[in-house]
Amino acid sequence: MGGEYTEETYGEVTVLVGARRGAYPYANSLLVRGADATLVVDPSLSLVHGAPPADVVLVSHAHEDHMAGLGSYDVPVHIHEADLGPLRSREVMVAGFGYPPEEADAADRMLRDDFHVTGRPDALGFTDGTVFDLGGRTVTVVHLPGHTPGHSGFLIEPDGFLFVADIDLTSFGPFYGDARSDLTDFEASMRRCAAIDARWYGTAHQKGVIVGAPEFRRGLAKFAEVVERREAALLAFLTEPRTIPEIAEHRLVYRPHVWGPHVTPVERRTATHHLTRLTAKGLITETEPGLFRTV
Repeated sequence: MGGEYTEETYGEVTVLVGARRGAYPYANSLLVRGADATLVVDPSLSLVHGAPPADVVLVSHAHEDHMAGLGSYDVPVHIHEADLGPLRSREVMVAGFGYPPEEADAADRMLRDDFHVTGRPDALGFTDGTVFDLGGRTVTVVHLPGHTPGHSGFLIEPDGFLFVADIDLTSFGPFYGDARSDLTDFEASMRRCAAIDARWYGTAHQKGVIVGAPEFRRGLAKFAEVVERREAALLAFLTEPRTIPEIAEHRLVYRPHVWGPHVTPVERRTATHHLTRLTAKGLITETEPGLFRTV
């Protein structure tokens, strides 16, 4: 699997728009040129063939669609230190999905065969605020955890381009259903994004580049509302006592026609995040072990 990309330019930042406007399994990548070095962010599946040359690669987080093109680069690769494990080892990445054994084996084959993931044991870690100086142009790490613990954006100056990766403003809404995801962190990261003034905001999927802070903040508010809608749907479902498997089958995240080995684990983890929060707020009670209902 591979795909072509098209180029869009914002200042001196080139967005390598993935096939199908970067919809999964594809993604949008960045090419950033300075006077001294060139940097690529998130080499996607569309960069497997004909990747542009670069001196360094940054990965926003350790998910397959953001690193499928890494095999094209024999240069230093950097990711937030909290996501180093899954980037260095495909086995660790698969374990992070939290699938049962037979489905984990299928996921491992998918990563290997469809996304060319081999693991990068040489990958290096960065932290929030790390600056990559390309010569007259800097790329600064903005840690935006929640989707994964190490999920990060990148602020490119002097262009004023903020890459927000999988805080992607799609109608699907925030994704915090991995074994390593955190809803509270995701919400804090959305607030952090909203507080950053930039000229352009680049997403990894479908929405592409949003021009100007007011438009970005409007889109971000709609994106965040999906969390509230899921919570409202869960509260409505829990007017009668329900178990987590029943909530997962009811679905807070995926539409009924979507199926795959990821669906049930994601639904269960998403439900658990919301149950924990709503219980802490006093809106839900556990009437007996494993059985939840509204207060």
